Amino acid sequence: MLTSELDFQLPPDRIAQSPTDRRDRSRLLVYCRKEQKVSHHHFHDLPDLLPSDLGIFRNDVSVLKARLLGKRPTGGSVECLLLRPFGRLVDTWRCLLKPGGKTARAGFFSLPGEYKATVLESLPSGEYLVQFDLPKDADPPALAQRVGKLPLPPYVNRPTDEKDELRYQTVYANTKNRTAVAAPTAGLHFTPEILDSLRENGHSIHDLTLSVGLGTFRPIETERIEDHPMHTEEYFLKPETKKALLCNDRKKLAIGTTTVRTIEHYLSSNDTKPEKSTQAEANLFIRPPYTFKGIDHLLTNFHLPGSTLLCLVAAFLSPDKEGGLATLKDLYAQAISLEYRFFSYGDAMLIL
Repeated sequence: MLTSELDFQLPPDRIAQSPTDRRDRSRLLVYCRKEQKVSHHHFHDLPDLLPSDLGIFRNDVSVLKARLLGKRPTGGSVECLLLRPFGRLVDTWRCLLKPGGKTARAGFFSLPGEYKATVLESLPSGEYLVQFDLPKDADPPALAQRVGKLPLPPYVNRPTDEKDELRYQTVYANTKNRTAVAAPTAGLHFTPEILDSLRENGHSIHDLTLSVGLGTFRPIETERIEDHPMHTEEYFLKPETKKALLCNDRKKLAIGTTTVRTIEHYLSSNDTKPEKSTQAEANLFIRPPYTFKGIDHLLTNFHLPGSTLLCLVAAFLSPDKEGGLATLKDLYAQAISLEYRFFSYGDAMLIL
């Protein structure tokens, strides 16, 4: 498949710049694969739209305030985005730097009284290895939570504000899992009331953790989709979640593409010990045709042109076959014509 096939025309005013006034007032497009039927709702209708007796799986990762501001020795400004730790070194992280070349040549940057950061290496990926000297904090995430800013996506063309501190996290984000540089956005629509309603309706809810990285949103740059080098993201599964995944007595709903990648990678692995926790790295590139091992229904947002996420959703729309991309483009065209809002702060789509 050619990467150009993942393009579609999106009017700039369809890119959501802010969240809805309430999480559950976002819109919800529902597509039933069996009947090939589309219907339109609001997210607060979700409990009434789902099949009965589902196992619902969600990513409970929390977004780190990963944008750090600093200065080079010459006084020039630096923006550092924390990505992930380098191996087992607590003080050394893979980062993006802006400007990268000037900062690397300077050797270090700092925020006086808060931190000093030494650039150890420029990596082929465009990332940098940065070692932090922290007089006040145990590690870079602790520093980031004090002085950092939330890393809103680049298509949100405004500064962060106080609302983002609340709304760019899911209501079920686990602060012990503050390891993501982007939100698992399909979960942003949920409210405590909706979650209570789902449980009252007999659904079970299970948590997993995938540390969402920037690679999730990076466009495919190769001419052919198959040649794209897929990024890796670390995930963690508790024994109770693994047992629910391995049990086939109920259908499974995945909240978001990050949840799908975690589940499908785990079920493709040779892990035969459900009584133990699993920590691994998902590097699974799901694209048509693909046979899903553990997902029956999917809740997802509307994604960027040319992204691996479009490949995943297209594969889910037509499992085992090639035709899902045409269906996806048709659904997106309908959503655009009906003025749905796209991307992280946008509306949602439920595929049954």
